[in-house]
Amino acid sequence: MKKNILVIYYSQTGQLEDIVKNIAKPFEAKKEEYDITFYNIKLKEDFPFPWPGDVFFNTFPESYLQIPKEIYPPSEEILNKKYDLILFGYQVWYLTPSIPIISFLKSGYAERILKDTPVVTISGTRNMWMLSQEKLKVYLRDLQAQLVGNIALVDRHDNYTSVLTILRWLTTGQKEKSGILPAAGISHAEITGSVKYGEIIERHIKNNDLNSLQPELVKNGAIEIRAFLVRVEKVGNKIFTVWSNLIIKKKEKRPLLIKFFKVYLMAAIWIISPVVLVLHLLTTPIFWFKRQKQKKYLQGINLK
Repeated sequence: MKKNILVIYYSQTGQLEDIVKNIAKPFEAKKEEYDITFYNIKLKEDFPFPWPGDVFFNTFPESYLQIPKEIYPPSEEILNKKYDLILFGYQVWYLTPSIPIISFLKSGYAERILKDTPVVTISGTRNMWMLSQEKLKVYLRDLQAQLVGNIALVDRHDNYTSVLTILRWLTTGQKEKSGILPAAGISHAEITGSVKYGEIIERHIKNNDLNSLQPELVKNGAIEIRAFLVRVEKVGNKIFTVWSNLIIKKKEKRPLLIKFFKVYLMAAIWIISPVVLVLHLLTTPIFWFKRQKQKKYLQGINLK
């Protein structure tokens, strides 16, 4: 009997769609063994791309506070079928799973699809995905899904270069290199190479051995933990909590507060972030073992 595989994702730029489709290739190549379905989450009121003006910054409070929007329902076929595995692709907005992903998870459809089903999460991000994955783990637990694997593909350029290229991509739609700036996003080689993770997943589900899936994914480079960025994310979450609640509560001052937030965010990236890096490096000998323990945890699929 064929195994049913569902691929769930939302993709504005097409990058995440390319990633999940590459990872799904080993299943599509064995049509006699797998029945694969793709579910592209659609918002009833979708976001523009490229993002005009300050529209992307205006999504910040709702993104961070995980306020959903209405989505188009999945097909009846998807809702009524029991899946043997779900590949769940998502991107990160403001240290949190994106609004379209949150909107699906908070819809009534998510539990029907995810409950009692093995799930492999797949993210494509600039570089900070670790604590967003922790938030996603909570949703999956509450929906009674079985997280069995995680793959996190990132932009390999340094933090500051990737900020410039992602802003260029978001606001102009230009992903290709320009001037001294390289192409934005995850490299083409890494996206096409992600098929290897699909091969690993396919082998494990074929052998009914999903319990040992994550260690093999990690061994093959599916997860890279940068301790410095974990620290930045922790600081960022604290600051974002203050800003997002302030903007939501002060509705009449929202346009002005969004402008202040944009200025603050740029300052945080270019001024505060280097300070955090220096402090991180200075304290490395003191917190070495703690950070190694943290790294092992974040590479895994368990939830504290």
